[in-house]
Amino acid sequence: MPTTKPPIVLVHGAWGGGWIWRRVIGPLRDAGHEVHAVTLTGDGERAHLLRPDIDLDTHIADVLGLIEAEELENAVLVGHSYGGMVITGAGAVLQESQPGRLAGMVYVDAMVPAPGEGWGVAHPPEIVASRLAAAAENDNCLPPPDPEEGFGLSEADAAWLRRRHTPHPFGMYRQPLNYDGALLESLPRLFVDCNQPAYPTIAPSRQRVRSEPGWQVAEIATGHFVMVTEPDALVEQLLAFAAGIPE
Repeated sequence: MPTTKPPIVLVHGAWGGGWIWRRVIGPLRDAGHEVHAVTLTGDGERAHLLRPDIDLDTHIADVLGLIEAEELENAVLVGHSYGGMVITGAGAVLQESQPGRLAGMVYVDAMVPAPGEGWGVAHPPEIVASRLAAAAENDNCLPPPDPEEGFGLSEADAAWLRRRHTPHPFGMYRQPLNYDGALLESLPRLFVDCNQPAYPTIAPSRQRVRSEPGWQVAEIATGHFVMVTEPDALVEQLLAFAAGIPE
């Protein structure tokens, strides 16, 4: 039966895949939304496509390709962590070339880049150094972190992530995202702040959305992988955001 509710496109972060949204996809569909979970090139079940030259443009094309193939209109883009870089780039392309394809954007504890910024631009020097070294030793790929350290996950959930995480392409780490910021300012935008415990690389984005106009901010008292630890709370925020978008 056709629905007037906006379709939702979920974009994972580094080391993930469409699989990481498993606990929120069902409830969102049960609420009447068409839901698609992208797996970015080189990640998840597409890890066999991993190669050194994958960059941010590759991942933006993944999202745009899904929206085009599924003929989505009035969609909500949802990005987690690094996925915030991807939805920002994809959103800007859509707003410039196909107004009406996009209804809103949700950043789930995600990077919120200003025009000209890259994924690693605001990371502390020690994190930049460690990631550059790790990528240099792994054919320009970034090995996943230990999910038991700093994410507030249960032992079972940490084990699940450890089994599923794959090395992430690293070509986009210092690649600037050049786009017109004004293109996104008219869209409803929500930042979901997951800060117990807070993932340190998201700190600049947490500050940015509280200092710039046009942002809704919601806090969920959990760690970085909210779709794993507090899926019901995340679904509640996504449904409320989608319900508030003018038709």
